[in-house]
Amino acid sequence: MIDDTRTEGAGRRWRWWAALRLIIVMLWLVAAGTAWWTAPRQQSYDQAEADVAAGRVVAHQWGERWDAERRTPWFGTADLESSGPLGPLFAWRTTDGRVWWTDTTYFDQVTIIGTVHERSYDGPGAVAIAERLQAAGLDSRSAALQPLGNLVAGTGLAAAVAIIGVLLAGPAPVQGTRWFWFWLVCLVPFGLGLLWWLARERPWTYADSPPAGPRQRSHGALGFVLGLVAALLSSMLVLVLGQLLGDWWVPRLDAG
Repeated sequence: MIDDTRTEGAGRRWRWWAALRLIIVMLWLVAAGTAWWTAPRQQSYDQAEADVAAGRVVAHQWGERWDAERRTPWFGTADLESSGPLGPLFAWRTTDGRVWWTDTTYFDQVTIIGTVHERSYDGPGAVAIAERLQAAGLDSRSAALQPLGNLVAGTGLAAAVAIIGVLLAGPAPVQGTRWFWFWLVCLVPFGLGLLWWLARERPWTYADSPPAGPRQRSHGALGFVLGLVAALLSSMLVLVLGQLLGDWWVPRLDAG
């Protein structure tokens, strides 16, 4: 009778952990999908002009480089930053939530009519885009390119707090030590270490208790090394896939 009660209690606890695991995976899918959809992708100068003329620009930014240093973990993308005249990079968000960018240094032919202050922009290509924004009544739409970025970052922060809490105070892991999983979750890009942890380890899987004997488990040093190797390999894989498939399918991590 006592064994049945313990088994029933263990089953209820595992179902609770399984439900929490499903919630975390769903949050990961939402964050990953949002980051992929809104990741900046390069477009031509002519397409920038066409989107401005059609009124499809809902937000835009100027800059000389992407501020990748402020990229948030896993799914963050940087904004443009500038220390001088606006440009030469021009980025814009369209009505479907996509984010595009172009280098206004490269164009076939532009016409400048003198409706904006030319010294405020980096080159004739940037001046021409600025004049078209003004003509279309879109020059005041300078804003964040990814309004859901803070939501995604907040979701990641909440998930990180929950993960650390489970690692520190949750049931003891079986296949690796707490430090092993900590380094894997933190270092493996795009949250893939998190997914591995959710799929393989207690309390997310219905596994036995950790051994009390001399059986060896993966330790923190191994998790640290595996995390660094995974980060390196994933960067190389993203680079290769980007070359093969283009940034429509594999957005560049260093847009611009």
